[in-house]
Amino acid sequence: MRVKPNGIVTQASNPYSSTHPLSTGLTAEVLFFWEQPNNAMALAIFDLDNTLLAGDSDHRWGEFLVEKGLVDAANFARTNDQFYQAYQAGSLDMTAYLQFVLAPLTGKTQAAVRALQRQFMTQCVEPMLLDKAFALIDHHRVAGDQLLLMTATHSVVAEPVAARLGFQHWLGSAVGVVDGCYTGKPEGQPCFQSGKVAHLAAWRSRHTNASGNEDTWFYSDSHNDLPLLSEVGHPVAVDPDPVLAEHAERLGWTVLSLRP
Repeated sequence: MRVKPNGIVTQASNPYSSTHPLSTGLTAEVLFFWEQPNNAMALAIFDLDNTLLAGDSDHRWGEFLVEKGLVDAANFARTNDQFYQAYQAGSLDMTAYLQFVLAPLTGKTQAAVRALQRQFMTQCVEPMLLDKAFALIDHHRVAGDQLLLMTATHSVVAEPVAARLGFQHWLGSAVGVVDGCYTGKPEGQPCFQSGKVAHLAAWRSRHTNASGNEDTWFYSDSHNDLPLLSEVGHPVAVDPDPVLAEHAERLGWTVLSLRP
């Protein structure tokens, strides 16, 4: 078992906890994996919605705005559902969706939105959390792999969810902020479909100890992630949609479920 010296593991799963007897079989000549020269860490990438969560946090954010009376209920809910249907069909214009879902935040301060984020996490995200998802993340953490959350979801939602799941590294669709206030507009290329491939390449350029694609895992539920799934050495379909399920079966990809 590979364990980073600063790895975050639970008491129950940590073989180096104070309740576990020290081994007498190690010698001074043994090098742990992080001490070995030129050792690139394997990379485990996780999609968020309907992969690590039992639901879509991005779509749920739109419903949350309706519930809080921050948008016109009937029109916003209908358009939100239409965008979600386009996502499921693989025809979503992500930039148009982000412009729609971020517009209600225009002019709001980051402090004001943080209050909404806290409510959203408690009321909407906590019920979506999956024990098996935490176990999968911990499996890679204990193995010493580098962990990366990649989601098309905008950063207002993605950032607190990434923190709740224990990710140090995450990539999502960027949101405009000027002088501490939200512009209500997206920034840059959305982290969606082929955009995930581009975002990963840029992230690797800043994290040169990350492995190449051949030693990378990517877990996703959606056929929208086929561009990146097709590039990594270890693609895994998690509770896949019908299109991804068929693709995974045809190519012999691993399929697993994180649902109860």
